[in-house]
Amino acid sequence: MKICPNCRRTYDDDGLNFCLDDGSVLTFASPDAAPTVVMDYPRPTSSAPTAGPTNWDARDQPAYPVQPKKRSKTWLWVFGIFAILILVCGGGLVGFFAYVTSIANSNTNISRTTTTNSSKTNSVSRTSTPNPAWDGAGETQAVELSDWVKDPTPAVETDLEGDEFFLTSKQKGYFYVLVAKDDRFSSSGISRVTVRNPNDKAVELGYGLVFHSDTTPLVNDYAFLIDTVKKKYRVVRHEREDETTITAWTSSNSIKDHGGPNVLESRNKGDKIELYINDTLVTSITNKQGPKKGVPGLYVGDGAKIGFKKLEVVK
Repeated sequence: MKICPNCRRTYDDDGLNFCLDDGSVLTFASPDAAPTVVMDYPRPTSSAPTAGPTNWDARDQPAYPVQPKKRSKTWLWVFGIFAILILVCGGGLVGFFAYVTSIANSNTNISRTTTTNSSKTNSVSRTSTPNPAWDGAGETQAVELSDWVKDPTPAVETDLEGDEFFLTSKQKGYFYVLVAKDDRFSSSGISRVTVRNPNDKAVELGYGLVFHSDTTPLVNDYAFLIDTVKKKYRVVRHEREDETTITAWTSSNSIKDHGGPNVLESRNKGDKIELYINDTLVTSITNKQGPKKGVPGLYVGDGAKIGFKKLEVVK
């Protein structure tokens, strides 16, 4: 088996010499290479009686360390081949530079389009209260974050200080996702969490709320992320561990900095999802093809220690 030293993609074909994503020279993978780090969730506990079946799915759930995929550089190979053909066939330097200009302009347009248009089982506590953001009274369900505290691992560590759950990633350039394993937390209404950056550290990938998620992380979900140091937010979507930008980093005065708490909230409105920071609507996204409902979760990246409280859904 061969592996790309740049993007770490592996290939079973030992006759392949170059990475199909970025063109790097492939090397033979070491048979002793360390496996991807995962973190199992603790088994369920119940702090309140619930209706329905009592035999919950208690399979452990991992937290996935994932590095956002780099853009493919296949066009560089195509460019090189065509450039050689133009020169050999007598097109001359004028034709060659005209082709270079055409390719450069085309790639610039593609990049702009991509950036601009990329729009455990847990115990549960329930309350039934009116919510001004929703039509009528809704049942609020809170994920018990203390159930997610485990011993530190090489990739991520967790801790509980009072009622605040801390999730710390240890690798820059990677993000980590935890989601509720129990389908009882699945909601098509409101998802919210209170998030805090106690060390006031800039985080390139951000941190915040995962919503409308499958109970398996990064299979199908959205994430609403902030960076309190730069006072910016962004929205991404995950499909089979592939992260796509829906809303690029955008400034917002609604974000509290200097380690202050920020409440992130998603409100489902049919084919549209409204996203709020501290009860202020900052953006909305269309949702004609994305997940219509799902469980909530947490996202943290770039070696940051982030505190979370009140991970809830309102049905």
